[in-house]
Amino acid sequence: MTYNRVTRRGGRLMALTAVSLGLVAAMAGPAVADDGPSREQLKADCASGAGKCSFNEPVLGKAFLGDFRQVSNSLYNCSTSDATQSMGWSDTVGSTDSAGVSVTAGGNIAGLIDLSVTATYNHTWSSSHTENSSLNMTVKPGEVGWISRAQVMQTVSGTWQTHYDDPKWGHYYWFVPDKVTGPAANGTDGHSNAVTVKTRKMTAAEKKSCSSGARNGLAFVVKH
Repeated sequence: MTYNRVTRRGGRLMALTAVSLGLVAAMAGPAVADDGPSREQLKADCASGAGKCSFNEPVLGKAFLGDFRQVSNSLYNCSTSDATQSMGWSDTVGSTDSAGVSVTAGGNIAGLIDLSVTATYNHTWSSSHTENSSLNMTVKPGEVGWISRAQVMQTVSGTWQTHYDDPKWGHYYWFVPDKVTGPAANGTDGHSNAVTVKTRKMTAAEKKSCSSGARNGLAFVVKH
């Protein structure tokens, strides 16, 4: 009887030890963000340096031409003849992640993505691109014109790996997939940046503004 009690106690001790070791292993092992912190929380730790992060296995998607957007002031033609004017324009295009959050140029997140893409593809990745120039534009009577630009864009997919010196949310390592879309170099995958002049008919309110004494028969610029 004494032997049996000792055996049973020993068995229970071994079972408890096994459970304890299992818990330690679970805490030490990697985890995905679905059962812990949000993507935003993990990336905030990557950005601040609270977590030791890397952007693993980056995959560049096919480049595409982004949407056109106004990059200049607007030229209103209240005269009875065509109005031609040189208009300056400037455009800065940034990057956003899969949640639509801006990826700040010069920050840790952008730097880690660039480091990973450079190592894998042997060319740099930029989270922001700025261009500026000027263009002659002609606007017909009763119309308003402006300059629009579209930037070549590209998506890079990968997985954030975050390592903590002490377990956080129960684990030392966390992994979260992400996609970041940002500006690509002109000519990537055969796509080129585009700059164009766009015009439209004035609205009734704009025509009424044209008929005022100060602007009658003039072409004038309005900041967009």
